[in-house]
Amino acid sequence: MAPRALYIRQLFMTIDDDARLKKLRFRAWRRGFREADLILGPFADRHVPTFTAAELDWFEALLDEADHDVYGWIIGTLPTPAAYDTDTMNAIKAFRLEVHAARGDDVGG
Repeated sequence: MAPRALYIRQLFMTIDDDARLKKLRFRAWRRGFREADLILGPFADRHVPTFTAAELDWFEALLDEADHDVYGWIIGTLPTPAAYDTDTMNAIKAFRLEVHAARGDDVGG
């Protein structure tokens, strides 16, 4: 059923929606802090196209935050502020661990 929902969403996407998704994915890959890029970029590639409007707004706000803060929230060295302590942030944290496990990295966490 989920593939059909994605297909229907794509039918109703506007040029503005498509541009927004591309911009978010670009920003996720080019944070200026490579460690954050390597988590947020692949996460955005995989998940942003399926986000709801509210999730897109949240992700866009996250990308406006300082790179080192966002990275600290993701890896757990800084407490995640309430505004960002959401299911989507938990998905980013889990994604980080999945990617590193698949690569065989020791992420200690």
